[in-house]
Amino acid sequence: MKNSSNLLKLITQVVFVTLIAGVGFLTRQQWMQLFQAEQEEESVSDESAPVEEPKVLKLSKQARKNLELVSKPASPQTYWRRIQVPGEIVDRPGQSDRGVTSPAVAVVSEVHAFPGDTVRPGDRLITLRLFSEYLQSTQKQLFSSTREAEIVQEQLERLRPLEKSGGIPGSKIIDFENQLRRQEAVIQAHRQDLLTRGLNPQQIDRVANGEFVSTVDVIAPPRVKEREQLVTIRQSSFQKDKADDDEFAFEVQELNAELGQQVQAGELLITLANHSSLYLEGHAFKREAPYLEKAAQNGWKISVEFAEDEPENWPQLDQSFEIRYLSNSIDEESRTFDFFIPLANQSRSYEKSGETFVVWRFRPGQRIRLHIPVEELKDVLVLPSAAVVREGPEAYVFHQNGDLFNRIPVQVLHEDRLNIVIANDGSVTPGLYLAQNAAASLNRVLKAQAASGMRADVHVHADGTVHASH
Repeated sequence: MKNSSNLLKLITQVVFVTLIAGVGFLTRQQWMQLFQAEQEEESVSDESAPVEEPKVLKLSKQARKNLELVSKPASPQTYWRRIQVPGEIVDRPGQSDRGVTSPAVAVVSEVHAFPGDTVRPGDRLITLRLFSEYLQSTQKQLFSSTREAEIVQEQLERLRPLEKSGGIPGSKIIDFENQLRRQEAVIQAHRQDLLTRGLNPQQIDRVANGEFVSTVDVIAPPRVKEREQLVTIRQSSFQKDKADDDEFAFEVQELNAELGQQVQAGELLITLANHSSLYLEGHAFKREAPYLEKAAQNGWKISVEFAEDEPENWPQLDQSFEIRYLSNSIDEESRTFDFFIPLANQSRSYEKSGETFVVWRFRPGQRIRLHIPVEELKDVLVLPSAAVVREGPEAYVFHQNGDLFNRIPVQVLHEDRLNIVIANDGSVTPGLYLAQNAAASLNRVLKAQAASGMRADVHVHADGTVHASH
């Protein structure tokens, strides 16, 4: 009996478990949905709410110093949109360089000026020993004509008393006077010829007295007057003086003759240079010609960047730059045309071993950048290029209010290598202090703050790391 009772209990338990399993299988969809709903509620409760990207960041005083932040009030102004054109400094034809030639057929006997030397108008450059037959013949004719004129003059002085007493007719005196005038005309022609050959008046007077000249000094030519202001050599004051010719000087640029060399009349002996007046030569493409023509016609001021210049070692360059003329031919290789702007140079001198040497601030061949105005933008805000940061199509500036910096979206109208022009459309209120630099660094700090989930009252370092205030 006891065994049968145990067996009955076992069968009853098996039937009960089987029944529960069947009911659970048949209702599995209902209770699985309830379980999944509970899991979703738990996962939703466990997820943290998304962090909204902040627009304001806080920088400590030390962080601002590390970034070298500079803030200035926004002020609407007028800005000229410009195009950038490359160029270089060149000599001004007919004024910068002077060639000195031989006045006659001769041999170079002495050289008095060498490359790098400074010479002033009238200084000796080269001494030539003459052996030109033409020059010797001219000196002979001058001497002969001078003596003939003296003889005619003596005859006139002897015959004039006889003409007054009626001893000779008056026509005889007239013939002698005409002969004297012809001789004086020949003498004057010979003297002018010798002047053009390099002889000075004192030498020509000696030739007329029978002392023929066998050597001639080639001297530095006089200063060429020009409309633009010349810069003269002045060592200590660096001042510019147009009227003081005593301080005007040439630099010997090239010596084209050697001792003992035979030279012909008109042959180049020496090249002198004075870089007081130069040209800024720009190279523009044909599509930029309308902008340049308009700038030249209206006299708009051109901004110039000089490469390899040290303005702190020179006086302030107090001159304005305007296009003087545009070339009407295009270079076949570069497909550009040139335009020219006058430049008044600055110089200083120093003495060494008793000689004076000149140093010019601007030199031919020096590279430049020319900024040509093409359009006037009125009532705009102009900031340095480092004051604006871009993220795709968006552009931002940072408004400083004490330790807080607020990022403001703006519209960019124009930008170049130095400046960015933004629209005065109300996004930035005039008078607000805007960061003038380090906008990219400020934006990185803002991104770091957003990633950390911290508010603007956290301690932010200049490297972008954030820490709780302490």
